[in-house]
Amino acid sequence: MAFPFLISIMENKLPIIFTAMENKLKIYDSLSREKKLFEPLNPPFVGLYSCGPTVYNEVHLGNLRTFTTFDVVYRYLTHLGYKVRYVRNITDAGHLTNDAGEGVDRIEERAKLEMLEPMEIVQKYTNSFHDVCREFNILPPSIEPTATGHIVEQIEMIKRILNNGYAYESKGSIYFDVRKYMEQHHYGKLSGRNVDDLLENTRELDGQEEKKNAADFAIWKSVAPNHIQRWQSPWGEGIPGWHLECSAMSCKYLGKQFDIHGGGMDLKFPHHECEIAQSVGADGIEPVRYWMHANMLTVNGDKMSKSKGNSFLPRELFDGKHELLEKAYAPMAVRFFMLQAHYRSTLDFTNAALQAAEKGFARLMNAYHTLQALTYVSGTTVQSEIDEVNTLCNDVYEKMNDDFNTAEAIAVLFEMAKKINSYKEGIIAISTIDEATFNKLKETFTAFIKDILAIDKEDTTEDASIADGLMNVILELRKDVRAKKDFAASDKIRDELLKLGIQVKDGKEGTTWSKS
Repeated sequence: MAFPFLISIMENKLPIIFTAMENKLKIYDSLSREKKLFEPLNPPFVGLYSCGPTVYNEVHLGNLRTFTTFDVVYRYLTHLGYKVRYVRNITDAGHLTNDAGEGVDRIEERAKLEMLEPMEIVQKYTNSFHDVCREFNILPPSIEPTATGHIVEQIEMIKRILNNGYAYESKGSIYFDVRKYMEQHHYGKLSGRNVDDLLENTRELDGQEEKKNAADFAIWKSVAPNHIQRWQSPWGEGIPGWHLECSAMSCKYLGKQFDIHGGGMDLKFPHHECEIAQSVGADGIEPVRYWMHANMLTVNGDKMSKSKGNSFLPRELFDGKHELLEKAYAPMAVRFFMLQAHYRSTLDFTNAALQAAEKGFARLMNAYHTLQALTYVSGTTVQSEIDEVNTLCNDVYEKMNDDFNTAEAIAVLFEMAKKINSYKEGIIAISTIDEATFNKLKETFTAFIKDILAIDKEDTTEDASIADGLMNVILELRKDVRAKKDFAASDKIRDELLKLGIQVKDGKEGTTWSKS
């Protein structure tokens, strides 16, 4: 069952206008390791779940890439006509330092460090996360549930797992019994891990003596009386397991089986592997039809890590205040940079790559503004030109339909930008295409820039309006200088603006400017 609130609608068979059925979207499923035609359970409705942040610290760039990936998935599915319920959780309890469900409580540890209440830490870094999302033009999800707000649902799921014989109690904690589960199911199929090795693992971990097997993981963890965050349960006071929250909340809001579950590549094991086991253990059904995973980030070819000193936060990227950065980078230029790589490929952060992306971003946005200003003029059409434009418009969708390949889609957008500029400059007469083709070009290019890739945020802000006003003042002053034949001063203004990435062009119809 999916989307419980829609059952009455479906049973009443209300008429639904739906165009997305026509699409040919394929998604690479991490479980089957193949691209599969996207066929939602209950079209036009789509259930999408993405793992959100553990709010004990600032969100890092690896998180940012993942959230951007699934923002584009959400946007594109919506653009195609699907009615998407997007759930992205907030982990505000239960995430211990060891992913096996042991170790130190991350939030409580941070609370002690900053001398704040755990919920103050949660609120502080949830606010920070939302601020970064707004900067980066990431849409809020349909629902953003928290672990602490769903303790009851998690306890109920644990009861179902226990009743089905896939978990056991030990010293007030509840552990998922991996060996028992493997008698009937395949644990390790998502990550490809050798579970025999996991079962034979004898590493000494905190709480290891409580487990039957090293591979078992906590779905409810008993805590000491001095632990600040704790809840009552049938097994005593404790906290829910980190893996459990996603299973419980996705089940509540999307049903026992839903369409897409996403997250970073690092969550394949143990987090998502455990989610599958928990859901099957509780309800006997595979929870997800399409598993999607965004790949990792590197910096100058090395894995990003605090110990190497090459890890930086989004705000450091935006203000340039990090020793590895040569300058500050605008949020939309960084978003564009990330989308120039396919989400399943490794993305390497370098100053050279970021600066190249800045230039590409500026070219694309200039073409976008040019297109908005273009006016169609009828005349003698040329069929080959019409066919070429229509092919480009179709190609950009074909690229996105190939597992959300933003890198290939952007390459097509650059080809479309060349076309747009050729119409503006008169290299090709705009009358060589008919009005329907011109409208298709405008609608397609605009949709990708604004709604799908969503890289136009800077142009809708108050700051952009101020920048436009300032540039108009500067150009008027330069015009006065030129009228006085002080060409040295005129050239100096132009050259100084160029250093700031602003290109000034003098033409018959006046002076224009653009980001270079």
